Amino acid sequence: MEGSFGSYTDKTRVLDIKPLRTLKPVFPSGNQAPPFVCAPPFGPFPPGFSSFYPFSSSQAASQHTPDLNQAQFQAQNSTEPSLVTPLRTFRSPPDRASNGGDVVEEPPEGSTVKRKIPRKRIPIPQNPNFESGISVAERENGDRKLVTSVVTRFDALRRRFSQLEDAKESVSGIIKRSDLKAGSICMSRGVRTNTKKRPGVVSGLEIGDVFFFRFEMCLVGLHSPSMAGIDYLVVKGETEEDPIATSIVSSGYYDNDEGNPDVLVYTGQGGNADKDKQSSDQKLERGNLALEKSLQRNSPVRVIRGLKEASQSAKIYIYDGLYEVKESWVEKGKSGHNTFKYKLVRAPGQPPAFASWIAIQKWKKGLPSREGLILTDLTSGVESIGVSLVNEVDAENGPPYFTYSTTVNYSESFKLTQPSFGCECGSSCKPGNLNCHCIRKNGGDFPYSGNGVLVSRKPIIHECSPSCLCPGCKNKVTQMGVKVKLEVFKTANRGWGLRSWDPIRAGSFICIYSGEARDKSKVQPTMANDDYTFDTTRVYIPFKWNYEPALADEDVSEEMSEEPELPLPLIISAKNVGNVARFMNHSCSPNVFWQPVTYEHNGQLFLHVAFFAISHIPPMTELTYDYGVTRTSGSQVGSTLCGKKKCFCGSEYCRGSFG
Repeated sequence: MEGSFGSYTDKTRVLDIKPLRTLKPVFPSGNQAPPFVCAPPFGPFPPGFSSFYPFSSSQAASQHTPDLNQAQFQAQNSTEPSLVTPLRTFRSPPDRASNGGDVVEEPPEGSTVKRKIPRKRIPIPQNPNFESGISVAERENGDRKLVTSVVTRFDALRRRFSQLEDAKESVSGIIKRSDLKAGSICMSRGVRTNTKKRPGVVSGLEIGDVFFFRFEMCLVGLHSPSMAGIDYLVVKGETEEDPIATSIVSSGYYDNDEGNPDVLVYTGQGGNADKDKQSSDQKLERGNLALEKSLQRNSPVRVIRGLKEASQSAKIYIYDGLYEVKESWVEKGKSGHNTFKYKLVRAPGQPPAFASWIAIQKWKKGLPSREGLILTDLTSGVESIGVSLVNEVDAENGPPYFTYSTTVNYSESFKLTQPSFGCECGSSCKPGNLNCHCIRKNGGDFPYSGNGVLVSRKPIIHECSPSCLCPGCKNKVTQMGVKVKLEVFKTANRGWGLRSWDPIRAGSFICIYSGEARDKSKVQPTMANDDYTFDTTRVYIPFKWNYEPALADEDVSEEMSEEPELPLPLIISAKNVGNVARFMNHSCSPNVFWQPVTYEHNGQLFLHVAFFAISHIPPMTELTYDYGVTRTSGSQVGSTLCGKKKCFCGSEYCRGSFG
């Protein structure tokens, strides 16, 4: 090569290159150029020329947008529908909704975002050592236990990725979607169920289940598309295959319920609809056609309501059960373009879900007043969010008197022998900052995500204390008090219980167990056995809640223990002084777990028993935790233990006793 000798290149040589602006275009001469033809897309055409795709139909100009209820529509609107190209002139879109439940990434209904050209996806690296533990049969058809397990495993992985991204965000400032990453990994590695798409009921799903991410609904087979509002399935008809709708997600932007929570008027998808304008007519294809076919076939459709909670930073999805498509029509949007409307009516005999949410919003406004309400706030203003007292069972006016307190009174046993030191972070503790004294105590990880959700169970969690120089720190979650609207209510057979008006996300802090804390080795046996005592020395059924290192492509040997480890045997009595935690009942299948949390201040150890949600908890669901079983002096490790009190939890996995 000229100017190059082996690996050496002569960079002193100047090349004679002209800039682009000096180059001139070259056009063909008149004899070489083809004739210029100007003709309408549907013809007529000069000799030697023909129509081109998709304007190949001679009847296209006479076609109109399909009118699903022509008589009614023309009676209300005298203007003719706009002229559009008929659907049959276009190539049929690939049936991505019948691919066995795989996620379909589509613009949501009403989106103004242009459809992007699909890019080649980078395959997620497969871990040959990972086993999902879900068989092929279970992957196609799940049950309640498997559905709960899949959502729990997804959310644990999502929390871990969120924790890692929070540490990067503090440096880079870039926020990434940990839910999409966790969902893609679970899908590719078989952590999913109910992949066999079906209309009607889905195994393991219950009406009223709540979801905080669209991917959760994909993984359990409730609604396959991660963005599109209509999911459908292609079935064989009398003459051809027809799509029928299996589920819809009501965003709430365009849909309305006509004041009746059991009625939904759903707006079709497509047309690049926006909240106030549209760019084109909607077409009777894909999801819109599937809803029309469901109307003709009287096929049930699952409805998921998308809600925006004031107490939550993101949208929440509530499964509202089965609906029937009763009516469909076309109407003009604000911009004059045609939109499809579908009226769906909820099937009778189903437990309330969305209706309960509507009732709660009215209770919060005081219109109407909560039925059976005894007190609007039994804490008398001690909690920042009032706790209501309700009895809809009998005439009892409330539990026995006690002093409401959000703190724990400690004995002399909790005095520190060594001086305590807080961190010296200026504003707030940053995830991944190993210079922070409190972060180092937690093994280098920030225990909570950016929105205050617990990432993983640990033997003990160290929070920042009032002695720390970080006033706005997010590492003080359990010291900030109750953040959801709670209600103490009378149960049918277990005394008073506790539930929430708000949906609670898995890992969310609920409350601490306040009262009088004692070292169990120094208390009277009567105190350890009263009905309002929390005993950390009892035997608790172990369970897996943290993320799986193999699923996150991390070293399995670094998996942390989830079993609590306290510096001393703690017992807390809330018989005379306590908070709402004293009303939480026992269950052998609980939705709440306890986690030891500690911080140091003024030479004293503050040790809390904090309660967090195991899974997503729907509104008006009783909050329960495992009371454990007392180990007798003669019992051996591994032997079956029997509690002192009979259990009435009613769980499928009830052990029969506790305490």
